[in-house]
Amino acid sequence: MSEPLNFGGLDPEFSTYSDSKYVILPIPYDKTSTWHKGSDKGPEAILEASANMELYDIETDSEPYRAGIFTDDPILCEDTPDLLFEKVLARSRRHLDAGKYLISIGGEHSVSPGACKAYCERFENVSVLQIDAHSDMRESYHGNAFNHACAMARMKDWAKPVMVGIRSQDRSELENVRGRDIFYASYIRRNPQWIDEVVAALTDNVYLTIDLDGLDPSIMPATGTPEPGGLYWYEVIELFEKVIRSKNLIGFDVVELCPGQDTFAAHFLTAKLIYKILAMVEAKAQGTF
Repeated sequence: MSEPLNFGGLDPEFSTYSDSKYVILPIPYDKTSTWHKGSDKGPEAILEASANMELYDIETDSEPYRAGIFTDDPILCEDTPDLLFEKVLARSRRHLDAGKYLISIGGEHSVSPGACKAYCERFENVSVLQIDAHSDMRESYHGNAFNHACAMARMKDWAKPVMVGIRSQDRSELENVRGRDIFYASYIRRNPQWIDEVVAALTDNVYLTIDLDGLDPSIMPATGTPEPGGLYWYEVIELFEKVIRSKNLIGFDVVELCPGQDTFAAHFLTAKLIYKILAMVEAKAQGTF
């Protein structure tokens, strides 16, 4: 029987729970996605790819893994997404009660509301920065209000949504979107000041939810519903850098990696993106960012 994967392929010195500041929570759930299935294989692909990263981060001149990164056992759930929400919320609360900084990895976008809710119970005036191709603002979809297509409709109940990269939307979502801070992909392409506008729209405490289909399919083909016209690597890194420098990034999740036989570059990109965010968060905590 093979050893469980841990993020970064770290030695026990840097990956035990008691000594780790950061916790990676895999949630391999893919019950409500509607086109290409397979995001339940995403967490394993991310963990496998992460073992091949260099652990020194050039831009922050740091090795964030030294703060400790523990990889939790996955949340396995065959139930409806509303019951998944309760399981994720309970596990997230446990880690936050222990003083950990939690990063959830999916799985489809329905894994995100539980972790977000746990953070919103502990922080006031939270905004949710959403990177996504889809607004995910349906009140209900296929008979369940916690479907992946309703992720932001749920999170808006606890936090202020700031949506970035949106380029696909159903008419039924317009009422939920109206009056929100939404930065459509077409607007981003026309406005060189969009990052500053996004940062200005955020509250002091920010929870980040990254649906990988927010990235352009040319660099992120491994999603169940790829949409043309997405964000690119350095755009996203610049956005996150400005957010982390000026706001308090309280936690984040990364979802919707749908691994394919020949998409290992996308798996690695996802692992690197998680580690890059951790590098900036940790460098800021150390006063060097």
